[in-house]
Amino acid sequence: MIRYLKRGKDAQTKSDADAKVRATVESIIQAIESRGDEAVREFSRQFDNWDPADFRLSQQQIEAAVKSLSAREIEDIRFAQTQIRGFAQIQRDSMKDVEVETLPGVVLGHRHIPVSSVGCYVPGGKYPMIASAHMSVLTAKVAGVKRIVSTAPAFQGAPHPAIVTAMHFAGADEILTLGGVQAVAAMAIGTASIGQVDMLVGPGNMYVAEAKRQLYGRVGIDLFAGPTETLVIADETVDGEICAVDLLGQAEHGPTSPSVLLTNSEKLAKDTMAEIARQLTLLPTAAIAAQSWAEFGEVIVCDTYEEMLDKANEIASEHVQIMTAKDAWFEAHMQNYGALFVGPRTNVSFGDKVIGTNHTLPTNKAARYTGGLWVGKFLKTCTYQRVLSDEASALIGEYCSRLCHMENFAGHGEQANIRVRRYGNHAEVPWYQPVPAASDA
Repeated sequence: MIRYLKRGKDAQTKSDADAKVRATVESIIQAIESRGDEAVREFSRQFDNWDPADFRLSQQQIEAAVKSLSAREIEDIRFAQTQIRGFAQIQRDSMKDVEVETLPGVVLGHRHIPVSSVGCYVPGGKYPMIASAHMSVLTAKVAGVKRIVSTAPAFQGAPHPAIVTAMHFAGADEILTLGGVQAVAAMAIGTASIGQVDMLVGPGNMYVAEAKRQLYGRVGIDLFAGPTETLVIADETVDGEICAVDLLGQAEHGPTSPSVLLTNSEKLAKDTMAEIARQLTLLPTAAIAAQSWAEFGEVIVCDTYEEMLDKANEIASEHVQIMTAKDAWFEAHMQNYGALFVGPRTNVSFGDKVIGTNHTLPTNKAARYTGGLWVGKFLKTCTYQRVLSDEASALIGEYCSRLCHMENFAGHGEQANIRVRRYGNHAEVPWYQPVPAASDA
């Protein structure tokens, strides 16, 4: 039996909030469509109090940002980027172009072709999310994207030097200081000063996530990555302190970030809740984390590991931290998650910042049908075919003609028939009245 010791906001409350976000985002996008740069600047002033002469940073501004960091800070950024670039390259190397002769004279294949241009959104208004620059820009670069535009909001009234440095080191071709819906809409729609991109990637708040949803179609997107979610699956092999740390470590992202404990131990559940209360008296980001925990935190107690697994797959959380006596079993049987963090020695923060896997992951149960951002998201897998012999063309043509006849597709069938007549030994194909040849017209 599954019991909730603590529940978050109900679905209707969340739905009502989502409706307000949708309406706000729609109005911003419409304004940018009709008024371009003027609307972008207006919203930047309104939401971020940011109105520079140019949203695009010059080479001198980029160099000044790099020079403002300490040697230790630069080394830390480079270390993280080395891990992330290395894993992205391994992923890219695993994706092979293929070509095979499936029948004598019939050659099929596919190529992985990079998207031509990408807009990378890096959150940074509340916290300077340096790592998001690595995750998006660097991964796109490894994939071979030719034009990468990267943007982040101003932080405390200026471009954040570490974010700018991370974008630059990762390989961004254009760096903007622009945030929110206005940033992703400008890149997707294109304005006089900001060139349109083919794809948008990167996490963001609920407004940025909704903007990507509304813009999807005119541009591609990586996935719907809204407010951070975390699920801790734990039993009495760990204690309430570590569970509380891992829950609050993600709750501090924002006031709408769900943090969920799933356990088969009521004692651990109660210990964790007590620890959360204690740690919230000490945590510097307690104001945000406390609101997130109060409104969206949940504690779920199950009787068995099997119940825990079923519930975890139902929740389909962005991050899943597993700390149990059956870690390997959960790892083997979990199906719906953005990323797994297996065992108490690792944690979501490692994945968020430095270990090498990508931190842009599916939220809002999207893990049921997609994984997170990776090098393959920037590649289009495009197929091709070649037919090398008369015999192969006639053979495929005969099958195709009969299949088209079953579907009543006369024009499709004639495409096959003309190949059979020209390249085969048959004078005609009986299932359709053939289209007259040009010489007979």
